[in-house]
Amino acid sequence: MIVIDAHQHVWDPARATYGWLGPALAPINGAMRFADVRPALSAAGVTATVLVQAADNYADTDHMLATAAAHPEVAAVVAWLPLDDPARARARLAALRNDPHVVGTRSLIHERSDSNWILRPEVGAGLALLAEEGLTFDYVTASPEALVHVPELAARHPRLRLVIDHLGKPPIGSGREERLRWRELIAAAAGHPQVYAKVSGLYSARGALDSWTTEQVRPFVEDALELFGPDRLMYGGDWPISLLAGGYARTWEACLELLAPLGPDDRAAVLGGTATDFYRIDATLLDAAHAAAA
Repeated sequence: MIVIDAHQHVWDPARATYGWLGPALAPINGAMRFADVRPALSAAGVTATVLVQAADNYADTDHMLATAAAHPEVAAVVAWLPLDDPARARARLAALRNDPHVVGTRSLIHERSDSNWILRPEVGAGLALLAEEGLTFDYVTASPEALVHVPELAARHPRLRLVIDHLGKPPIGSGREERLRWRELIAAAAGHPQVYAKVSGLYSARGALDSWTTEQVRPFVEDALELFGPDRLMYGGDWPISLLAGGYARTWEACLELLAPLGPDDRAAVLGGTATDFYRIDATLLDAAHAAAA
């Protein structure tokens, strides 16, 4: 079975600027390289990975592409484009499309002071460019409330494939009312068939990131399976953030336990098939990743 980690990062402050990094995020506030996570991926049986943008600048994307060139296990890259400057985005995309690793884009919309930035007309033109070029958009949130924009984006851009990172940050460890509000918001997003979601980054919403338990996470994954179905859900290890939440092995084992009730085909979809289809990962690169991981 092909196993794809659809949400992994690498970064290096010597090569790109990461404004959100700092001492408070020790021990991940330095260079985090693919070689550092490779043993954990191998132990989990991960066949291929998707590197995901970690900064709104070209240098971060260049660093990911260099990592992909050096490590065949990286089968895809979610890059960054200046979506609020469509002319510049189109010019940059012309260069990026020469690399088959590039499958989509992401912007750190949760870091912006304008909570409605994603709805600006100029950003809409940038998203239309992605749809035109067959690229995806990773939608990242800091809290469930940001999910309110997803149905509108999906309606405005019916040809754009969207994926909600980390199930929209569900309120793990919080009360019933918070869970119901999250479910209401993500159900509205799931009502649009081109909207997918990642079973990734499911950590405690209150207190230390590593204070979650599998049983606390379970109802949110069950809701996601009900709302999206396995064919619109994909696994992501969220390394190196996962190091702050108990480590890669802990999150991987929890994922396997949560997916255990599924049949083999549904489990295979979440663990690799959905990511392959959603990101339209190049078959040659996927074969190379599988060979390198063997």
